[in-house]
Amino acid sequence: MPTIPFVASSSPAPHGGYPHSRLRRLRQAPWARELMAETQLTPSDLVLPLFIQEGEEPPTPIEALPKVFRYSITQAVAQARQAEALGIPMVALFPCVPSHKKSPSGQEAYNPNNLACQAIKAIKAACPNVGVMVDVALDLYTSHGHDGLLQQTPKGPIIANDATVQALCQQALCLAEAGADALGPSDMMDGRVGAIRSTLERFGFEDTLIVAYSAKYASALYGPYRAAVGSQGHLASGAAGASKATYQQHPANAKEALREGAQDVAEGADVLMVKPGTFYLDIIHTLSHTYPLPVWAYHVSGEYAMIEAAAERGWIDGPAVLHEALLSLKRAGAGAILCYGAVAVAQTLVKSH
Repeated sequence: MPTIPFVASSSPAPHGGYPHSRLRRLRQAPWARELMAETQLTPSDLVLPLFIQEGEEPPTPIEALPKVFRYSITQAVAQARQAEALGIPMVALFPCVPSHKKSPSGQEAYNPNNLACQAIKAIKAACPNVGVMVDVALDLYTSHGHDGLLQQTPKGPIIANDATVQALCQQALCLAEAGADALGPSDMMDGRVGAIRSTLERFGFEDTLIVAYSAKYASALYGPYRAAVGSQGHLASGAAGASKATYQQHPANAKEALREGAQDVAEGADVLMVKPGTFYLDIIHTLSHTYPLPVWAYHVSGEYAMIEAAAERGWIDGPAVLHEALLSLKRAGAGAILCYGAVAVAQTLVKSH
């Protein structure tokens, strides 16, 4: 069959269309693609989560989170130094609390010498220019694995909102006194941001940031994290008798996130957080275009683990997919991203520039 030559119309297309407007011109060369990129991911967009364990054992691999470890405080300091050298401005600490220190009331959460407080002090002493964030929630300290206090009622066990808020204020004050730069209320109790802000103001910690988990969903993507901090077994046992769905948001709801965000803004939050991240891009976009506060995203353990698992099997290019996932969070409106692969991503970004 003879080849029929293609002849473009010589008359201008309406509205600057083809052939006068050839969109591929902006994609032909690497330099052009770099210059025309609408969204940039840099190390300064990242927050590095660090799991902390007691003692000075070698780093403990976390099976459900490939390439992620539990670190001693000394090792965590080294990780914070590495993050700082790569341009990552903040670390987020998650202590793995021994079972014998957990209780129904979670009072270890406001022990001034607990693992989180020790880690805060060590990192701030070694790396004063690295921001340190710690979650405010009781799940790491309660024997039942819930973010709040369990109360028995005639209708069955519930999470007691107001009693939990009082305990969270004690925890927040304890962490602020240890030197935490930012507190992340991740419990989803009503009124906790305002109560924590009032507590911080009253005790002279008016400069401590509140990174409110305003849209934290009752997601199925938290399993690897719960295994990492040792809280998964408590929830799985059924001993708690209540569901996290009674305080975390329903994955079907978007408008509810607007109400949560509005309440946290009014109560004194400095940053709004969306968790999980890539499954909730619409929520990130909506909050970032509705409120004048920065919006952050948490690329959670399940999202990270799925990428790593598929990469281990050779099904995807893991680093490229992780970069694309984080880029999508930035494109949606996230100003910063908590990511377990932050160091590897930052190393790649530094090399490429």
